[in-house]
Amino acid sequence: MADFVQTGVTKTSVRELGSPIANIAAFDAIIGQVLADNPFECVDYEENGVLVPGVVRGRESYTVRVNYEDDAGRRVGTITARAPNVAGFNACAADIMGDTDLVAAMGGDPVRDSERESYSCQLRCHDPNGEDYLVTFSRRRVRISSYEDDAIRARVETWADTVPELA
Repeated sequence: MADFVQTGVTKTSVRELGSPIANIAAFDAIIGQVLADNPFECVDYEENGVLVPGVVRGRESYTVRVNYEDDAGRRVGTITARAPNVAGFNACAADIMGDTDLVAAMGGDPVRDSERESYSCQLRCHDPNGEDYLVTFSRRRVRISSYEDDAIRARVETWADTVPELA
C-alpha cells in the first residue's frame, strides 16, 4: 500500500480590517491598483504555451442588497442579487432600484442596504520563486493562501500597510 508523502507546507494568513471597505468603487480601486502596479512583484509565466500575467483575477462574487421600506420606515421586503463582476453588481443595483413593478409588488420604496452588501475578489499570483498563491479580498478581510515562502506574506503585508482601507 502506498503512503501519502508531504510535499510542501502551504500557509494561510488573514488580515481582519478595522472597518469594512466603504463601497464597491473603493473595493474595485484596490483590486485595480494591484493589477496595474503589481506591488507583490509577481512575474509572468508560460502555461501550455500561453503567456499568463503574474497577477490575474480569479473567482469574484458581488452581492447587492436592497430593502423595501413602507411609509413608516419599516422593512417590508428584501432582495439580494449576486453578480460575477463589478459591472454586473452595478447593473443589478441600478435595475433593482429602478424597477417600478418590484416597488408595487413589495409595497415599499427601495433602499440600498450597503452595510450588508458583500464583495469578494481572488487574485492568482505567481511569485518570482515559482510559487503560485492566492490573495483574496473581501470587505472585511484580506487572505493570503497557498504560499510557502514567508517573503510572500511580507510583501503583501508591506503593501497592505500603505493602503488606508486595509488598515
